[in-house]
Amino acid sequence: MAQVCSICGKGPQFGNNVSHANNKTRRRWNPNLQSVRAKAPNSTNRQRVRVCASCLRSGKVTKG
Repeated sequence: MAQVCSICGKGPQFGNNVSHANNKTRRRWNPNLQSVRAKAPNSTNRQRVRVCASCLRSGKVTKG
């Protein structure tokens, strides 16, 4: 399953682990996704969506 927010489209970011000896290996930072039951914008029924924590905090998703 893709690590992508269904509201804002935020996905993983990539970078390096850097050791004390300056060895570099690739790593990724995943967004903080939460599976919530939310109301769809145009309908009355609820559906399960995966949204990032920043979208939940900012009020872009109405739980319910």
